[in-house]
Amino acid sequence: MSAPPAKTAAIVFGVGPVAGIGGATAIRLARAGLPVYVAGRRPEKMTDVVKAITDADGTAIAVEADATEPADVGAVFERVAADGRVPELVVFNVGGNWPQDFMSMTPDVLETMWRQGPLAGMLVGQGALRAMLPAGKGTIIYTGASASLRGRPMFAPFASAKAGLRAIAQSMAREFGPQGIHVAHVVIDGVVDGERVRGFLPGFIEGKGADAALDPAAVAETYWMLHGQPRSAWTHELELRPFAETW
Repeated sequence: MSAPPAKTAAIVFGVGPVAGIGGATAIRLARAGLPVYVAGRRPEKMTDVVKAITDADGTAIAVEADATEPADVGAVFERVAADGRVPELVVFNVGGNWPQDFMSMTPDVLETMWRQGPLAGMLVGQGALRAMLPAGKGTIIYTGASASLRGRPMFAPFASAKAGLRAIAQSMAREFGPQGIHVAHVVIDGVVDGERVRGFLPGFIEGKGADAALDPAAVAETYWMLHGQPRSAWTHELELRPFAETW
């Protein structure tokens, strides 16, 4: 007698506030019926996301983890496996963006960005692939940025990290797509209407006008769409920007 199919789940790395891409994505995946493991460095932020999911009768498990640390990333995948589940979708939403004058940039600043970009992307990607390859299916989505395509003044550390992350995603897609793993990279071009920007720059979002900033829930909807694509027509990279964004 064959073994019953494994129960599946989703993992979202880089979950912060409810009003953010990570939080909104976790909530959207739970609404679709997937148990969601939310991983991040700020337990108090993840608690709010878990509550939002469970209040809507979804299933969410918070796992404190720093995606730049191999042991932490491994522990997230071990927790999913210990619960008898296999990830069918892993979302990487790690990294911040801090303007930095090039001549003031230090090796520590560059290394911090690099660790949150290609290094963390590699660690999460390897963990996801180990879990998905035996079944020959699964989706891995990386949150990118327009900085991965062009380096603007004051953003050399961020641009270099996002460019490296994009290259990681491309290499993974080419190597593992033929093995059934859908790897997608989403270029976020514009300000995200989330708690972070509203906290740092009060009034900035309102000043841009209606729908002129990216709605995290709309981004999450796109992630869910990518996961549902038939393998005869996969998207590797797409760009998301508000209608009013200059590009």
